[in-house]
Amino acid sequence: MSSKILSSLVVLVICIFSVKLFAHETPIALLTLNEQQAGEFQVEWTYASSKNDVPPTAVFPAHCNYQYPKLSCGEKGLVGKINLLKLGEKYSAAVIQISKKGTTNKAYTLTGANPSIMLTASGVLPFTEVMKSYVPLGFEHIMLGIDHLLFVLGLLFLVNNRWMLVKTITSFTIAHSITLAVASFGWVGVPEKPVNAAIALSIVFIAVEILRLRRGQRCLSAKYPWAIAFGFGLLHGFGFASALTDIGLPPENLPAALLFFNMGVEIGQVGFVLLVLALIESHKALKANLPRWAETASIYSIGSIAAFWFVSSISMLVTRV
Repeated sequence: MSSKILSSLVVLVICIFSVKLFAHETPIALLTLNEQQAGEFQVEWTYASSKNDVPPTAVFPAHCNYQYPKLSCGEKGLVGKINLLKLGEKYSAAVIQISKKGTTNKAYTLTGANPSIMLTASGVLPFTEVMKSYVPLGFEHIMLGIDHLLFVLGLLFLVNNRWMLVKTITSFTIAHSITLAVASFGWVGVPEKPVNAAIALSIVFIAVEILRLRRGQRCLSAKYPWAIAFGFGLLHGFGFASALTDIGLPPENLPAALLFFNMGVEIGQVGFVLLVLALIESHKALKANLPRWAETASIYSIGSIAAFWFVSSISMLVTRV
């Protein structure tokens, strides 16, 4: 990989995300519908952020009468299309939780790319509806996840040829897919804050390994980057799972939701790598040169920002104890 273009990309990424160091938090609004009696619901919005924020505007099926906090759908019940207007402006997603008497609770996730849902009497979503909700969520999470992207960018510093790059990215994908699945199915539970601290530490490790490589020191990470990617990929998978936990997964659609969320993550990750490769080829064609210190500065920037994340995460853990 061309270290000069990687250096310039590091500077660009750091500048873009300097304001939001932990930018992969996904703002979620929660719409709860509790059935009081047949066809009659109590409506409640739960949403985070400043006092000036308001929830998305909910539009219910035409046969329903909605006067917040009451929703009346009569004998026909809550079936038909629910639309959340302007969902993507302040909130990345909204979860609709429906509690009906005599049935298990249902949860549906809507996004800015898919702000409406067609409810059926059974409550089970079509496969295509799950895909339209969770692919954009996975894509957005990796694109806003500057920690994950910096780790991938760091791996590119260690990779010396395209075939090794394929092995490394594939290894990272397999690893985080494994832990994403086991955590989402509830087989393994890991607290979010320690995971974030460990992810930050993994980026510090990569930065140190890059510096060792540039100084001509022995560096197993450069020889076996796929192994490093797999090991730390298991850790990053728990980070992806924490996002899914916040968003919510419908039990009846869990396998499909997990599949499509992971698919969105992979689309974003591959797109990021392809963008880097395109910039490398452009750099070669233009024969642009950066100062010699730029590469070292960019590596130290990766390590310093990740170290700050680590210390911040640890401090938050300590203050809560």
